[in-house]
Amino acid sequence: MPYSQYVTKLSQNFEKISFDHVPREDNRMADALATLAVMLNLNLELELHPIQITKRDVPAYCINVGNDNKPWYFDIKQYIKCKEYPYEASKNDKCTVRRLAMNFFLSGEVLYKRNHDMVLLRCVDEEEAKQIMTDIHEGICGTHANGHMMARQILRSGYYWTTMESDCIKYARECKKCQIYMYKIHVAASPLHVLSTPWPFSLWGMDVIGPIDPKASNGHRFILVAIDYFIKWIEAASYCNVTRGVVLKFIKKELICRYGLP
Repeated sequence: MPYSQYVTKLSQNFEKISFDHVPREDNRMADALATLAVMLNLNLELELHPIQITKRDVPAYCINVGNDNKPWYFDIKQYIKCKEYPYEASKNDKCTVRRLAMNFFLSGEVLYKRNHDMVLLRCVDEEEAKQIMTDIHEGICGTHANGHMMARQILRSGYYWTTMESDCIKYARECKKCQIYMYKIHVAASPLHVLSTPWPFSLWGMDVIGPIDPKASNGHRFILVAIDYFIKWIEAASYCNVTRGVVLKFIKKELICRYGLP
């Protein structure tokens, strides 16, 4: 029977019915409803109570993580310590636990993760992870690094948890100081303002020209130039190399001694 005829026949059993178009990428709810309809045996002669379905922004397994107050590594630790599997674990679940346990090491009550270079990383729970991210990001020696850099710093400090990189990225994005003082690379362009000077020789601009090839007969390859912003007066001198001492000597001899302190 075509779907359109079947839906028309079923619509007679409802007081009100509406149809909404769901795009292909957002069709997971419709798929869940279809699966639920197959699982239930409906008797149209009896009164049917509505089924309340709530759509969440994140998958259900993400919501259930941590609800039992157990750390993420609890099942792995129990298998290494007592050779026990999770309750009602399937054959595939047991195989996954055994495969994951090969990369972990238990020392007393502390579980460690073997890194790719065989360095042992201490496994931490959710509360410890939050404290570590706070200390690394904005602690005494914190530099307010981005999420990826934070994750690498935590690995170098010897700590590990499964969602470390995504948690660090989220923490850095929600940092209030980072939002205020970070580089505003997406800010709209602002108008340029011309620098104004009140009198001659009060404001100078300096730049270096070079290296010039071929070099001069005296071996000079750079030209140090200073321009006055008010009358556009130019002072220039050539040098072999432009260093800090050369710039200080140029400012003192060519600018301050001739035109006064800017």
